[in-house]
Amino acid sequence: MHRTRTANRSLRTFHIAILIVAFSVAAFGRDGSPPPEKTAAVYGQNIHYIEAGQGPAVILLHGLGGSKEAWLANFAALVSKYHVYALDQLGCGHSDKPMIDYKIATWSDFLQGFMQSQNIPKATLVGNSLGGWIATEFAVQHPEMVDKLVLVDAAGLAGNIQGFPADIRIDLNPSTIAGWRTLLQSIFYDKTIVSDEDAMHLFANRMRNNDGYTVERALAGFAAVPQFEDDKLKSIHAPTLVVWGRNDELISVDRAKKFGSGIPGAKVVVFEQCGHVPQIEKPEEFNRALLEFLG
Repeated sequence: MHRTRTANRSLRTFHIAILIVAFSVAAFGRDGSPPPEKTAAVYGQNIHYIEAGQGPAVILLHGLGGSKEAWLANFAALVSKYHVYALDQLGCGHSDKPMIDYKIATWSDFLQGFMQSQNIPKATLVGNSLGGWIATEFAVQHPEMVDKLVLVDAAGLAGNIQGFPADIRIDLNPSTIAGWRTLLQSIFYDKTIVSDEDAMHLFANRMRNNDGYTVERALAGFAAVPQFEDDKLKSIHAPTLVVWGRNDELISVDRAKKFGSGIPGAKVVVFEQCGHVPQIEKPEEFNRALLEFLG
């Protein structure tokens, strides 16, 4: 019975955070209404985001092809003590999608521009997957603007996705419903929460958001130009928390150890029976670990 309740809770969160079906009452507290979506002009491009709360700034960065809704299960846990921002990064979600070659440095530049547009001199960065890679690069390039760093199943180390990019076995930019089902099953530890309906929703969402070009150009750039962070980690001195799902099929848990040993003083937390998105699959445990670290 407990496993069934856990699976159902994970599925509800999955629909909210990945499929963008709806905003949950739990995600935003008392009246259930989400923060209004806002737009910031950054280098001539419209970056969409939501924000709420007061206190030190916390910026949430989603993964490749994702959106700000990936953090809905975590937003309310933070806003009571922090001023929280969740972004649709350039080329993703509702934000503008210029036809450029998307590099990690591109997103790092836009993160700096966003912080300047909001008069945020310093923030804690929480990044999942590609978002963790961007947060890592930002911490290297702009250490004075980073309070703390939280890397969640982060990309960014050479060969970190099953020999990526040459030997990648999973299509990270699917254009079919079957492809989306395969990708979803690789993201979650509990495969039973992924249905054909889920795959169809994400397939349709890709068409609506029109972010396939962004993903394609980013993946091509990873293969063509070395952008990895391996040799840069030792230069990061912001307090760092590395969070990982033990059963991540996209980026092996051994990368958590490499981030942890490479960044001076980093703390590593690994969740059992968890895949690539702990903030969605293990929201209660994730929020507890995050708040403990921030506090």
